[in-house]
Amino acid sequence: MRTILITGPGGSGRTTVAAATALAAARAGTRTLLLGADRDDTLGAALGVRTGPVPVPVEPGLTAWRPDAARGFRDGLAALQDRAASVLDLLGAARLDAEELTPLPGADELALLRALRDAALAEGTGSHELVVVDLPAAPRALALLALPEELRRYLRRLLPPERQAARALRPVLGRLAGVPVPAGSLYEAAARWDLELAAAEAVLADRNTVVRLVAEPGPAGADALRTARLGLALRGLRTDLLVANRVLPEDAPADSWLAGPLAQQRKTLEEWRETYDVRTVAHLGRDPRGTDDLAALDAPGVDQDAAPVEWPVTDRLADDGVLVWHVPLPGAVREDLDLVRRGDELVVTAGPFRRIVPLPSALRRCTVDGAALREGTLAVRFAPDPRLWPRGR
Repeated sequence: MRTILITGPGGSGRTTVAAATALAAARAGTRTLLLGADRDDTLGAALGVRTGPVPVPVEPGLTAWRPDAARGFRDGLAALQDRAASVLDLLGAARLDAEELTPLPGADELALLRALRDAALAEGTGSHELVVVDLPAAPRALALLALPEELRRYLRRLLPPERQAARALRPVLGRLAGVPVPAGSLYEAAARWDLELAAAEAVLADRNTVVRLVAEPGPAGADALRTARLGLALRGLRTDLLVANRVLPEDAPADSWLAGPLAQQRKTLEEWRETYDVRTVAHLGRDPRGTDDLAALDAPGVDQDAAPVEWPVTDRLADDGVLVWHVPLPGAVREDLDLVRRGDELVVTAGPFRRIVPLPSALRRCTVDGAALREGTLAVRFAPDPRLWPRGR
């Protein structure tokens, strides 16, 4: 299954491009599922078909689905209350009724991740071959894409899986220590959440998953793209192309009011083409509504292959006595970079983004010897630790 995650600056027409991309794929013979996360039915407005928590057919080969975050939040909290009933009763806590529950911030993102995971699990049923996801605007989308990895790391730190081995001893330990010991249901819930998050993380890391950026060619769009590109690179996510949306016609009269915006558009497109694989989508002169307008946009196809994001380790032991880890960070600024070695992990901060990544096995037996940023790549030097490095190497 192929997955295209579509995001970009706010107001850039992401939803319209996502709908047009899904429609083009379906009309080319690819069974396609279009996912959206907006509580307002902007997806349905673009398609001309009402969308909601139940997948709806739009055309032969195209289905649209907008998961209900409120329903998922109510069901999840109700199940949590059932599992923790004894603790709640002991504390004298009043249980919440489903009717009074409203989704908390972040519920939309979790609902979309769950839907993406479910779509991947349904791949073998033959229901779809391609999933097109209308992500939120770039800042929220980057936070969403980081969520599975970060939540799994929190779970492993708070409830380490290896403690499951002491399950049979838990009652004895509780009596000896005189303090409550976490119940088995808590570890079971953590294991279940870890599996669900791992499934979502696997979809994002899959070689057939790409991020497609959408922006209007102009200074604001260019600034937002630089930040988004850096965040995606730090997460190791691949981009296949950039869709320059609402491109004005080049044949406008020279004395028209469009002369200024056209000059700005040309300059931005020239700069983008030096960095991205750029495809243009023309401005229709109106907001696209319905499948006829979406087809007229002539959205890019889905047969693009994105280059894998690699963080290679270079062996320079013979020449310089170090190993070098190359971390691609296009658009990063030296003053906004920070590195911290913590155990077997490296904490990388680049601008507004931070990621904690496990070190490759060879680097865990080394100490950080320095770092340099050159041409969009951070090179981190590691010197072998004599106490841990095999003799004779």
